[in-house]
Amino acid sequence: MFFFTYLARELRRRLRQAIFIALGLAVGVGLVITVTAASAGVKNAQAGVLKGLYGVGTDITVTGAAPSAGQAKPSTGSGGRVSLGMGPNGAQMCVNGKCRSLKNGYTIDTLTSSSYAPMNEKAAAEIAALHDVAAAAGGLLLTDNKTTISQNPSPPTSFSVDGTDISQQKLGPLSDAVTKTGRTFKAADANRNVAVVDANYAASNGLKTGGTITIGGTKFTIIGTVAQPEGSNPPNVYIPLARAQSLAEQGPAGGSLKNDVNTVYVTAASAADIPAVQSEIAKLLPKATITTPSSLASEVTGSVSSAAKLANDLGKWLSVLVLIAAFAVAVLLTMLAVSRRVREFGTLKALGWRGRRIIAQVMGESFVLGLLGAGIGVGLGFAGVAIINAIAPSLSATLSQPTGEHIVTPNGALNPTSSHTVSVPLVASVSGAVILAAVVLAVAGGLLAGTFGSWRIGRLRPADALTKVG
Repeated sequence: MFFFTYLARELRRRLRQAIFIALGLAVGVGLVITVTAASAGVKNAQAGVLKGLYGVGTDITVTGAAPSAGQAKPSTGSGGRVSLGMGPNGAQMCVNGKCRSLKNGYTIDTLTSSSYAPMNEKAAAEIAALHDVAAAAGGLLLTDNKTTISQNPSPPTSFSVDGTDISQQKLGPLSDAVTKTGRTFKAADANRNVAVVDANYAASNGLKTGGTITIGGTKFTIIGTVAQPEGSNPPNVYIPLARAQSLAEQGPAGGSLKNDVNTVYVTAASAADIPAVQSEIAKLLPKATITTPSSLASEVTGSVSSAAKLANDLGKWLSVLVLIAAFAVAVLLTMLAVSRRVREFGTLKALGWRGRRIIAQVMGESFVLGLLGAGIGVGLGFAGVAIINAIAPSLSATLSQPTGEHIVTPNGALNPTSSHTVSVPLVASVSGAVILAAVVLAVAGGLLAGTFGSWRIGRLRPADALTKVG
């Protein structure tokens, strides 16, 4: 009991100095909490962007390699060469050199996979069988291109179509979708001409549940509309995978995608297994493109990327420097306090106190100051987080993605890309682990200061101390 009484009396007697030591530790701890919370906010914002742009709740996305401009040929599917032009009887379409006249108002509606090379759908099963893979589902990312032949030609139109494996809707683009109207797919829809439309695309094109939409020359009944998470770049229309595989072979060029997919969505058993799974897939499908959240993060540009680098680099070093400064101030002030208490400690030693008892007293005072600094520091940290959330601007992220178009030019073929930019709010967040770490740091700083003070006390001799009593 005397230990605590003496400790409280000494802290009250040296209140100003105790407050300075605690505040020094509190500033360091508060800055650590603020920087860590801001960094967590940036990472959460980046993760939100990647979740939308990347692929929908999966760990790894495997796609067939897109043909390069040098490799691509002005043909589609199984080698058919298609051209549109004017013949002796007006507009005509030629496939592999065989031409036929087109009536005014004729619409060419093709469903193609221009962005990614096809893979046999067995690839999804082979990936699912790999060690550390929890599940895998195939899909077809397609583009529906419409061109109408008329005396006053209008620009061609296109929209994106996703062939979805409806038996595994927890993987793929519909995994995070929220149904706005109607319903989503069920098992009985596997071979039916039904479609789910993105809510934004439906609103901008006047499409409603119960209506129809023409895909690859076939009419589909719209059974529902869905909304994707903020920041995503979803397909415009979703149809069953089996119907997408069938329709994609019905273009003018006759290219077949039957039993093919061009995307495989993969979930690893755990986050730690992602690198190993990525390596296994690369051995299984050496020509495929394998994308993970970390690899996509390096392609994201904009303020979210800059903020992430700033938080990871400058923020960490700033926190370390401030902590070092706070610890140094605490040590110096504790050493100064010990020097001013030489007569007190010398008298206690002369009265029979052992050195370790005096050291325990000093360490106890330092521990209390560390706790006090931790409490104040946590408060400062939450205040800093509140300020960041109040004044922080929204962050932007830009990612270049294939458009799905395939343009033939005299110099070769091009696969253009589009830049997709989203805006995400920065919300700094403090976790329990960060608060615990802050408390540990503050207490550690106080004990470090007490250790240096104890070293000074250990060298103190009672005779030297008593000579200063007067």
